[in-house]
Amino acid sequence: MLLNFNEYRKDYLAKPFDISDADPSPFVQFAAWFRQAEEAGIEEPNAMTLASADAEGRVSARIVLLKAVENGAFVFFTNYGSKKGGELDANPAAALVFFWKELARQVRVEGRVSRIDPLASTEYFQSRPKGSQIGAWASPQSTVIPDRAFLESRVAALEQQYATVDKLPRPESWGGYMLIPDRIEFWQGRPSRLHDRIQYLLLAETPTPEWQRERLAP
Repeated sequence: MLLNFNEYRKDYLAKPFDISDADPSPFVQFAAWFRQAEEAGIEEPNAMTLASADAEGRVSARIVLLKAVENGAFVFFTNYGSKKGGELDANPAAALVFFWKELARQVRVEGRVSRIDPLASTEYFQSRPKGSQIGAWASPQSTVIPDRAFLESRVAALEQQYATVDKLPRPESWGGYMLIPDRIEFWQGRPSRLHDRIQYLLLAETPTPEWQRERLAP
């Protein structure tokens, strides 16, 4: 056996989390937990695993950064031509996972994904540092390239081309996605693996979203 982690053990001693503690809105509950993650000094609490699948159902996952929670959606940005972009366009069902180990907490989000308004993508793109804007133009994300020099030469050319401006035009191949959830689970680590799991299920979308809260076995 190359690696064996059977002796890795950790008992979570956090306070209980019950349905009575959970806000009727999963978005209000998420905001509360997120603020507590910030207050705990967790680095990049907006880092999340994004899981997607292609048209054949082959799943892949990676870490991306949440950029907003608004209008009942979780918003993030990427290259539309990347592997994840292609998967999200071909199969718009996706999942997010936030893990804040210092608080023994995770949040799981599942739902449907679509692209956000192009004007909103442009506004965010041009708010990024200039180096990040250039990087988005320079990288044909997820495609095979010969070496790092290939990227560096593209960056150098773009730096020269846009030397006198701070805001670059947004590439058509880059922008935002929003995940509109129909299921959100809040997981609180507890002693002896008897974790607290509170799930929200979307029962109705209009005129006002209606969520059902229920406890899951750990």
